[in-house]
Amino acid sequence: MAVYRHKRQRRKPMAEINVVPYIDVMLVLLIIFMITAPLLTQGVNVDLPTADAKPISAPEDNSEPLVVSVDVDGKFYATIGDKQDEPLDAQQLLVKVAAVLRRSPNTPVMVKGDSAVNYGQVVTVMTLLQKAGAPSVGLITKQTEIEPTP
Repeated sequence: MAVYRHKRQRRKPMAEINVVPYIDVMLVLLIIFMITAPLLTQGVNVDLPTADAKPISAPEDNSEPLVVSVDVDGKFYATIGDKQDEPLDAQQLLVKVAAVLRRSPNTPVMVKGDSAVNYGQVVTVMTLLQKAGAPSVGLITKQTEIEPTP
């Protein structure tokens, strides 16, 4: 009778990374970003006036414009920092815009005023922006819808 001896084979350690937990985390983050992305709006909701003007071309350096908004109540808002939905008084607006323009003097500055706001408020904002060092200020409007002629 033959006696068989089974040699125990040693298992080599596996050098593989288990990626399943990473995929789970990635999918959860993807869902979170898909839900929160539509909620992230820039600036304050204002009813823009319409104008039949050509859109301006984007700057060469593709820098984000600094947008100062004036809502229907005449409150000022700026797309600066993390509290963009909180109103600013004239002095706060002047200081914040001046700081941005000192850091990046080629930043385009735009005013987004509600169509029902007092014209004097828009002029006040433009004056403050001029004092802060803005070389030129653009006005944001909605494009007028041109009806086709028959």
